[in-house]
Amino acid sequence: MPSDYSPKDYISVRDLMAYPETLNSHLQFFEDTSQVSVPDDPIEKVIFQERAKSAVRKVAQNKGHVLMVGRPGTGKSMIANMFGEVLDKSLGDYLRPKHSIVAYPGKDKNNVRIAYENPKNLDGRMSQLNEAIESAKNSIGEFSLTEQINSVRKVKWVLLLIAGVSASAGLFFPPAFIATGLSGIGAIFMFMQENNHKAQEKIQRETQIGKRNEVKHLQDLVPEVLYDPRKKSGLMARISEPSARNMKGGFRHDPYQSGNLHTPAHKRAFLGAHAKAPIIHIDELKTLIKAGYMADLLEIMQNREFVLEGGRATGSGAADRSEDSLRADNIIIACCNHDTMAYLRDEGDGAFLSRIEDRGEIVQMESAVPETQRNISQVTTYIKQEIMNLGNEFDSAWGEVLEKEGYDGVKKRSEQIFGRPLPDDYRLKERDFSRDAVLEIIKELRSRASDKKLTAILRPINGIIKTAEFEAILDNSDLVEPLHVKRALDTHMSLEGAVSKENFESKKDLKQYIGSMTDSIGYVVGLAVIRSTSSGEMHGLPLPIHCQINVGAADTVVAPGNLGDIAKAASQNVRASIKKVLKKIGAPYVGYEMHVEYIQAHGGVEGDSASVAIDMALISDYLKQPVNQKFGVTGSLTGEIILAVGGVTEKIRSIMDSSLGMEGACIPWQNRRDVEPLLINADFEYIQRDEVPGIRIFREDGGKGCFDVYFCKTKYNAYKIMMGLDGEEIEKRMAERSKKDWRSLKNMSQPLHTRALSPDTNILGHSISSHPILCE
Repeated sequence: MPSDYSPKDYISVRDLMAYPETLNSHLQFFEDTSQVSVPDDPIEKVIFQERAKSAVRKVAQNKGHVLMVGRPGTGKSMIANMFGEVLDKSLGDYLRPKHSIVAYPGKDKNNVRIAYENPKNLDGRMSQLNEAIESAKNSIGEFSLTEQINSVRKVKWVLLLIAGVSASAGLFFPPAFIATGLSGIGAIFMFMQENNHKAQEKIQRETQIGKRNEVKHLQDLVPEVLYDPRKKSGLMARISEPSARNMKGGFRHDPYQSGNLHTPAHKRAFLGAHAKAPIIHIDELKTLIKAGYMADLLEIMQNREFVLEGGRATGSGAADRSEDSLRADNIIIACCNHDTMAYLRDEGDGAFLSRIEDRGEIVQMESAVPETQRNISQVTTYIKQEIMNLGNEFDSAWGEVLEKEGYDGVKKRSEQIFGRPLPDDYRLKERDFSRDAVLEIIKELRSRASDKKLTAILRPINGIIKTAEFEAILDNSDLVEPLHVKRALDTHMSLEGAVSKENFESKKDLKQYIGSMTDSIGYVVGLAVIRSTSSGEMHGLPLPIHCQINVGAADTVVAPGNLGDIAKAASQNVRASIKKVLKKIGAPYVGYEMHVEYIQAHGGVEGDSASVAIDMALISDYLKQPVNQKFGVTGSLTGEIILAVGGVTEKIRSIMDSSLGMEGACIPWQNRRDVEPLLINADFEYIQRDEVPGIRIFREDGGKGCFDVYFCKTKYNAYKIMMGLDGEEIEKRMAERSKKDWRSLKNMSQPLHTRALSPDTNILGHSISSHPILCE
């Protein structure tokens, strides 16, 4: 067979081996991150997202809207925060509201009037109103019964006068003494009445001390200041769960709705982000859709005003509303992922997207970026920023302890936290990264992407950097070294990473058991990945596959288990590939039943990256040729050609653990660049088996722990590495097998007494050799 590789191919593999040296040359501008500076421009602190940064600068110029679409961890929220910071510095004095928003009683108890007023003028008017009400509250007159007392006193003196006159007349006319007695009794009664009034007056005056007039009816008419611009400094409101309540505002519940204790509507009114914040950052647009607020937002974005309304359900505030509209000329910064974007296009008729595009831009966040010198330089800046952030966290958490007790106090308290003694010169202080440690972070960024790109999903990397910092602190190392980063990678992982690690332990025992119990015929170690649904992060794991191929009436593929559509299609593709080879070599037509089993893949399998492994397992069973169980294989098969697949770096890393007993892997030629990050901080050399080139990576110092990675263009290249057979020999043996199967089927179709039996077949036509031709 002609060679699949040209001289240029072998040169390209050797060029690939120069990657660590080339990468290191890009980092010659520093020895450790203490020599790296952080940009002053807030937006430039966000790395990789050049298109997004350019877009927000344009939008900041014309005060438009921005919709950022991308996976979690790509920097959407960070760009939004920096966008608000830049606008605050550049146009904050113009964008910040200058008027107070005041609510007045409306035409009835359910309506309120809204006014925008100068804060200083409002202060003076509110002060006058409060003073007048306070004066009315305290203007209570002194209690007095003077009129009643004077009236009684007059009657008393009249009666006394009558008594004196009648007594004088009684000396000459005795019956007049009757009038004297009656007048005297009346005078005495009036005297008692006068004293009673005086006592009542005194008691009332004493009890009147401290009392005030009831002025609630006046206080209910006093306007309510809903928003004072002098009390709010930030331009941007971050809304994590948008709803009519926190976006528009409304009316609070009134617990006292009877008697004279009720609270008027304008006293219960409150404002949301539309009325108070020039910039609104909607952290996740999906929550806005779930809350059913999209229609309101579209209306407000169109009209730039809204009416304050009460609850849409029954209850207090349901009928309350404002007679006047509130202004809502907001800049909207929204973030979402791709499935929400698809919903906005399909279900939402694109109305929201058109509003954004009318006054701004829709920005696609990068999930991965090319590994250019600029992007590599940005990685160092990013690491330096995370180091500084950690230092600020230390100052916030331990600054008071450090100030009062010094580093000795911090050491003692830290020993209680970690439960073990710490070095005498222990310092809870952030460490800079060495250049080799930075290379380990770049290696991780490359490993989590493909196509010679760096992942732009940085949130998981933040945790790795901080964990590496703590490892260096506990070691009391001057710098964070590669060892600390590797430890951090072992301890800091996502949920999917933990599941992958657990699966790895299970697959390790399973692989060892299968290797000890089988002859390795029909068994292949495939390579798979677990992908995080939220961040897109991948974690590799070995995937044992077992296949059988039996003579049948028709060509069928049986692949039981929870397989996805692509995985099922891949199995059918393998069937077509094998049929193509049989046709190519002129083999007689024989129907085969092909059984494909993903061993203990209980969670299901999806994708076509196992198609090469399936093909090899079927051919192994067909030819009864063992497969090297110490090699893994991955690739998408189309005909004889092996195409590129995703997650190759993670797949290889998953079997490089020495405890698994693996010695190498076969990967697609197009994925050869995915090996580059594995060469960082490692020893390696060029290898070649027959025509297939590869790289040998030493997992241990001193040239020990060899792990060979071969770059295969066709399935025959993989056959050579893993079964030791070249293409011509495989096709020859396939032709012999198919002819035997055809003769056996033809012989089976004849009457028993006419069959021509060979020395190595029994009367039923079945092989009696050690390796039967027909697999029942």
